[in-house]
Amino acid sequence: MNKKTVRDIDVAGKRVLVRVDFNVPLDAEQHITDDTRIVAALPTIEYLLDKDASVILMSHLGRPKGQVVDTMRLTPVATRLAALLKRPVETSSDAVGPEAEEKAQALQPGQVLLLENLRFHKEEEKNDPEFARQLASLGDLYVNDAFGTAHRAHASTEGVTHYLPGVSGFLVEKEINFLGSALENPRRPFAAIVGGAKVSDKITVLERLIKIADIILIGGGMANTFLKAQGFEIGDSLFEEAKVAEAKALIAQAQQQGKKFILPPDVVIADRFAADAEHKVVPAQNVPQGWRILDIGPATIEEFRRALAEAQTIVWNGTLGVAEMPAFAKGTNATIEILIERTGQGATTIIGGGDSAAAVEQAGAASKMTHVSTGGGASLEFLEGRVLPGVAALQDA
Repeated sequence: MNKKTVRDIDVAGKRVLVRVDFNVPLDAEQHITDDTRIVAALPTIEYLLDKDASVILMSHLGRPKGQVVDTMRLTPVATRLAALLKRPVETSSDAVGPEAEEKAQALQPGQVLLLENLRFHKEEEKNDPEFARQLASLGDLYVNDAFGTAHRAHASTEGVTHYLPGVSGFLVEKEINFLGSALENPRRPFAAIVGGAKVSDKITVLERLIKIADIILIGGGMANTFLKAQGFEIGDSLFEEAKVAEAKALIAQAQQQGKKFILPPDVVIADRFAADAEHKVVPAQNVPQGWRILDIGPATIEEFRRALAEAQTIVWNGTLGVAEMPAFAKGTNATIEILIERTGQGATTIIGGGDSAAAVEQAGAASKMTHVSTGGGASLEFLEGRVLPGVAALQDA
């Protein structure tokens, strides 16, 4: 997917409308608890400012569902961004309308304006052409640097490109390059680690990975459905009954294509779903009634370590246990350690967004991976081979 980037256009003296993903977590006092997404957009913003552009930023925050919600205003984001950029960030009390237009018109090269939450307007998610036109009227050029929303055809991601020439920012470029090269031309052996709660969320991605990866490692709640498909006793573990036949078919597909498809040989089980539950390690085929699987076991971690020892490209999407509970985060944390080691030995490690990216960030290991995706749903759809509307709408290189 070869798209034009900010490097390919002349931005001097232009008002550049930039879609960023500033959907950051806030605490009860409206303090930002994790500014990763703001930091990720800085290279594009700073490049545009250095090239004498004036920058108009637009983002959503939370799910206000087309209503104005004061706790979802972007004011804390503007404050944090100003501190990071070391320059003032002007704000507007709405994303469109007279005030936004006036402030956008008045911007001088090197100045920044952050529009109010896009999703205060229901027209944003409906990709309403008139709303898109109003946004587009604020700038001369459009840049999409919000990979996390690129899988949605919204007014700010797809609609504006009908009125303004659109190119990608550095973050979107990086995502496409890393995820694209991993899928189209990986250094082999190519291993994929797939976790998360449900098989139904990952069937399409597994079908694609079975075709292109050499090794597929399965963990998380979704592994339960595969274990059930093998005829194993999984006690009270959650699984998707409607997906057992599909899980069986995926195992058969991998075997037919000569792929290593590794399911957990042992698991950590608990007597209830709670951080302080009694827990123990048992073979995966032998979970007693009244107990449920909440993590992969030590033998599984060792099997994963052996399987990944030769891998040159490793993609990971989805945690391998209930990672928010320390007792059941060992599989996820051990996998992070294995990947840090493999990165140090020259392997390309790509963390495909969502919960696995959050776990890596929380472990302070993001800088030790080759690439951590900023898009949860977007990276998953990219891995599935789907066209991302927000990327497809940009100009081809």
